[in-house]
Amino acid sequence: MTGLAGIRRRWFGISPEEATFARRGFSAAEPAAQAHLETAGRAFIEGYNTALATPQAAELPAELNRVESTFRGFAFEGAAMALALLDLVTPWNRRRFDDFCRSPEGDGHYYLLFVGAGWAVARVPWARRRFERSLRRYHPLYRWLALDGYGFHEGFFYTTRLVAEQQLPPRLSDCARRVFDQGLGRSLWFSHGGDADRLAATVARFPAARREDLWSGIGLGAAYAGGVSRQQLGQLLEHARRHATHLAQGASFAAKARVRAGNPAPHTELACQVFCRTSADEAAAVTDNCLENLPSNGAKPAYEVWRTRIREHFATATATEPISTAARIGEPAHR
Repeated sequence: MTGLAGIRRRWFGISPEEATFARRGFSAAEPAAQAHLETAGRAFIEGYNTALATPQAAELPAELNRVESTFRGFAFEGAAMALALLDLVTPWNRRRFDDFCRSPEGDGHYYLLFVGAGWAVARVPWARRRFERSLRRYHPLYRWLALDGYGFHEGFFYTTRLVAEQQLPPRLSDCARRVFDQGLGRSLWFSHGGDADRLAATVARFPAARREDLWSGIGLGAAYAGGVSRQQLGQLLEHARRHATHLAQGASFAAKARVRAGNPAPHTELACQVFCRTSADEAAAVTDNCLENLPSNGAKPAYEVWRTRIREHFATATATEPISTAARIGEPAHR
């Protein structure tokens, strides 16, 4: 690798070793879950490093599409991080991320691209210090997903500080902190290796006001990343109890991301059956329906209204279907 590509890789490259549980100090109850989640992490880093070498929106998708379909979204997310990072450090050339979003392949992974942008802002000190202001150049609704990426980044790389010590990032609004916690919850899915009992114990140690958003992130991680059995998902639902609609909201986001990209996965279907008691396609459709007529200047940000509507849908849809013992261990309810 020579020229600018080599320079970018030397300055900003990430080693695949960073995705290993050994490097991060993570653990999983099952070796298969660890292997699965490490593969997802490596796909992200592969996409990131690929975009550093090939940041042109016209050429990059062909490289990313070589990643296995199940993990391809992680590669696109990593690529988006690299492009947003390059935009931030070269303000005279800030079209890479936008061009990628507008490409046909990038559009398919649209939601994940904004999550990846959040990783980039987290890595650039001057942008990180004014995180919400740094997002103003992005789409007014989907830029909130960058805060999810921020929360995941911090939880993944600074687990002790963010999880054990429960520190919150400074200078974020209350709504921004809620989305940050969703991303932090998603990182817990990785750091706890999808272990339902450990996840529940960790969430229970957080203040009550933060738990529901953490559960949203766990639901998103379980449905998008996957890696565990139906029984583990059922146990997670049992632990979540009154936060079950937050699990469902997270799972429906994951389903929509996969439906839009055209890369369905059995574990996403399974998580939607358990958490949403419906199919992944139907859960994805809920997110679309709840997007209709979102307020643009209400008391709450449109993104928070969107999340609330999704939770209210699942609260209503399941109100007449009490969770049976079978459902609690992961059997989908029959309609």
